[in-house]
Amino acid sequence: MTRFELLQLLVGQARANGFEFRRWYVGKLGLPWKSALQAIETLAAGRRYYALLFSHEFASSFWKPGELMTFQVPTQTFTRKMPDGTIGTVYRKAYTRRSTREDAWKYHLRELAVAEEPLRYMRRYLRVEDELDDEPETVPRQELDDED
Repeated sequence: MTRFELLQLLVGQARANGFEFRRWYVGKLGLPWKSALQAIETLAAGRRYYALLFSHEFASSFWKPGELMTFQVPTQTFTRKMPDGTIGTVYRKAYTRRSTREDAWKYHLRELAVAEEPLRYMRRYLRVEDELDDEPETVPRQELDDED
């Protein structure tokens, strides 16, 4: 999948959730609007798509409020006062958590900021048909006529 196709799908999903792409494009980038395809081509050229990915308006539309999300809580180490009065170190292992939040988009923006490849991070949250594992098409068995 090309960068253009990926951006087209990302914008499409955000628009389906209420993102006003034209208003954002003209207002934030200050470029004249010609068409949606032209705007996406402009974003795909160079690194202009970062402005879209890290936009609060885009993120809050792309990840709908209250949608179920899964995230990793990192390993934690801290000291605390124990019941017997001594200071002890507490170690907590990392774990996976699932929840629904009104501000899920803020979590995803933080994760996007530390991701090595932001577009690859975004692709994980796209609903794309080509990711479905289609069963290989079976060729119908041809019956052989044994007529001599």
